[in-house]
Amino acid sequence: MGRMKGPLNLGLMFERFAGAPRPVFVLDRPFDIAPKEGTRFTVADMARLVAETSGALHEAGLRKGDRLGIIKDNHFDVVVLAAAAARIGALPAMISSTIRPEALRAMLGRLEPRVLVAAPSVLAAAARDGVTLAGPDTTVVTVDAADGAEPVPGTIAFGDLRGAPVPAADPVADDEPMICTHTSGTTGVPKLVVHSAATAVKVNSRLETARIPFLSTRKDDVIAACVAFVHIRSVTWLAGQLFLPPAEAVVLAGSEPGTVVATLNDHRPTTLEACPNIFQRWEGLATSHPHLFERVRAYVSTFDAIHPRTVRTFLEASPRRGVVWGQSWGQSEVGPVSLGVYTRRKIRRSAGATTAVTTNAGRPVPVIMKVRLVDPETRRKVRRGRPGLVLVRTKGRCLDYLGETDRHRAKIWDGWWNTGDIGERTRTGGLRILDREVDLIPGASGIDLESVLLERLPDASEIIVLGVPGRPPVPVVGMDGAAEGTRLDPERWRAATAGLPELDDPVLIDWADFPRTGTWKVRRPELRERLFGTKTTHGTGQWT
Repeated sequence: MGRMKGPLNLGLMFERFAGAPRPVFVLDRPFDIAPKEGTRFTVADMARLVAETSGALHEAGLRKGDRLGIIKDNHFDVVVLAAAAARIGALPAMISSTIRPEALRAMLGRLEPRVLVAAPSVLAAAARDGVTLAGPDTTVVTVDAADGAEPVPGTIAFGDLRGAPVPAADPVADDEPMICTHTSGTTGVPKLVVHSAATAVKVNSRLETARIPFLSTRKDDVIAACVAFVHIRSVTWLAGQLFLPPAEAVVLAGSEPGTVVATLNDHRPTTLEACPNIFQRWEGLATSHPHLFERVRAYVSTFDAIHPRTVRTFLEASPRRGVVWGQSWGQSEVGPVSLGVYTRRKIRRSAGATTAVTTNAGRPVPVIMKVRLVDPETRRKVRRGRPGLVLVRTKGRCLDYLGETDRHRAKIWDGWWNTGDIGERTRTGGLRILDREVDLIPGASGIDLESVLLERLPDASEIIVLGVPGRPPVPVVGMDGAAEGTRLDPERWRAATAGLPELDDPVLIDWADFPRTGTWKVRRPELRERLFGTKTTHGTGQWT
């Protein structure tokens, strides 16, 4: 691995690179666990903060072999807290604060944390729903960005623990459980995904540390990222910033356009990464604030499909001649599976197509990833151009689902991991993703339908096509300011659906009314049940 030799544990990562002059971590707002320390941190500053935070957690009672739950507002300090726990040898679980209290209770029941670090808003929401998140053996530590906020009864304020003695580093071995993240939870209670330093860093960070033409980091780069920092992606992203350091690593904890504008005005990125749905939400910025993207030479979207309209909007916003879009498709359980690169020319040539060019997720990541497509019933390989379940084989596969080992084992088919996605191999050997099996629409790809409709309805901020048995697929169209029951002009809708499979009448709602996960993906089952009163789908859902 060359540069990857040496300690890989998250708990030692900042310390290992503490003497490096790059990068400077730039925050859009101060850390919630260090509200008075500003928004600029050197690597040495981050190493110090991790060590001090390990002292605070140790003071709260966390020891080697214990488990730590982290449920707070999105920010990179969830990774700092996780690193501090890993430094002690405890197992941290980074959990999104957007998850409903009932689901949080189930997840924490599997985790059984010795210490829980939570935002007061999370505890308040649980109390309103009559949900108790922590048992009598769990110490609850609250972290609140508001300086001088009222303490939550029965908890310890994180600020009161700072300044405690720093324990000696005692991380687990690289092949032992190092960190828990979780799946998106679009179909139910998220699964707690257990990774080691070997799987999460040594294997799944190879894309970050390999030199890829047009995408690899340069010394003068400004790398900006707006992701869900509870996602395993934050660990591989961090590895990239340290092993191939840019000048600045800009952390966008908030996705609100106003926040993004204020930060990027002062730190114009050369590489900009965000979740696909966030890029989609930001499309208006490409028109209203094009100067923010004048230095961008590479955009990056990870793990989920993205629509061509979004890619085209941002590629056209950058004046750089060789600007590219890198799309990594993968899963929390196995890391990046494939990498696709799009250029202006490729996206322009796809305009008007009824098959989204971006469903072609590129080719499997060399060396670390093998992909096979099989019939869901017979498990036999399918021919190129035929849909099948996507199976992958990789040394970066997660170790387990915490508290659901049987469920984890059931997804391993003769050494191959069942992703639960339906895809097909293209004639040139690429991987095309059609849909999640649970979201299957007979005879069509929901991703393709959504992409085409977004192209033809430029003022729509979101479109989700739901398969509802007994009726044609139903498009749910997000229009800013639209109230449920609002109608689209019939002639305009006929033009938008020309040449497409039969669709039901569209349902219009506001963008903010789509139920979303911590990575801003739409919770389709919840949306289907809310709008149509049914949980039934065309897919089986047995591989979610």
